[in-house]
Amino acid sequence: MLHFDFASQDYLRDPAAGLAKLRAAGPVVEVHFPIIGRTWITTTSEMAGRVLKDNETFTMRRDDRVAGVRWWMPGWIRALAVSMLSMDEPDHTRLRSIVDEAFRRRAVLDMEPRILAIADELAADLFGDGDPADLVERYARRLPLSVICELLGLPRGDRPGFIAWANNLTRLTGPISFLRLLAGVRPMKRYLEGRLAAARETGGDGLIAELVRVEKEGGRISPKEMVAMVFLLLGAGSETTTHLISGSVYELTKVPSLRDWLKEDWTRANLAIEEFLRFLSPVQFTKPRFVRKVVELGHVHLEAGDRIMAMLGAANMDPEVNPHPEQLDLARRPNRHLSFGTGIHFCLGHQLARIEGKCALEALFKRWPLLELAVSVDAIRWRQRPGLRAIEKLPVSPGPL
Repeated sequence: MLHFDFASQDYLRDPAAGLAKLRAAGPVVEVHFPIIGRTWITTTSEMAGRVLKDNETFTMRRDDRVAGVRWWMPGWIRALAVSMLSMDEPDHTRLRSIVDEAFRRRAVLDMEPRILAIADELAADLFGDGDPADLVERYARRLPLSVICELLGLPRGDRPGFIAWANNLTRLTGPISFLRLLAGVRPMKRYLEGRLAAARETGGDGLIAELVRVEKEGGRISPKEMVAMVFLLLGAGSETTTHLISGSVYELTKVPSLRDWLKEDWTRANLAIEEFLRFLSPVQFTKPRFVRKVVELGHVHLEAGDRIMAMLGAANMDPEVNPHPEQLDLARRPNRHLSFGTGIHFCLGHQLARIEGKCALEALFKRWPLLELAVSVDAIRWRQRPGLRAIEKLPVSPGPL
């Protein structure tokens, strides 16, 4: 078994060297992963794609157990695992179809002016509490949370509470921090149950009201699945985009020539976001899967019951699919990244994340065109959460007046 620290500052600051070491060990290697325990991981784009597309061999569940859920976790936490993210067919398609319409390309594109307006409002208030400001907390976290709260139909006054809960969700590094995290997740779960109950009584707008309508019309979704769905959309719809935004700003302020290239023509932003998705890989791993039957994968013999995770960060740095992957090239074409996964679990919110990332950069640098880091590059630290590449704090200043 290979020993590798996925939460070390050395790895998170510059993953290329560590990923080269993993690839040298083979396309599929066994590691010890925090909370998950012993598991196999993929280290190439080809192997990641095979695992994510082969639902007959690699399954989210086995004997109704979810691969990433451990025996010692409380029952009410295990209940949240009934989201579509941890479902196989046919339940995955049943649940995804309920919210699919809200995330279709046209629906998301229609939201773009509102997203840009929210981003501009937040950018204007970036230094409202002084200079320097932590871009993670004052901007990168608030934008996607505000957007997903509007999408769900949550009251504006509730957003500060969600920001506090989201902070707790990012501090997951092992079993002890997981137990601390529970203190924040439980009230969040109760709150969501309350919002669903209110929608049953009075209706409303947004996805929560839509879930209640589906429940009343045909029962295609259970009460537990409804809570898990909303919880998933809040978490997956905000946390990862937060780190796409903060990581992108970090790279642009670290190398001002890249920032200036983008500012020359904002139609370049779509290309740039694809490269930031690949280069940053905010989501480093997919959820664990069970191996359903004996199989040879990448010259490795896997037994039924083994666990395996597709490493998206390694797939995105695979030189076989992206030449010179260690270089940040905002004009890269083609860009063959797997940041949103592939197969039936391809990220539902991929268009929303792309638009939020683009709007975040445009609003920020139009408001603060000379934005700069307020500390040295060496002072920037990453959250010690394996599986997520996330800057802890990003102090910035407006730059020369």
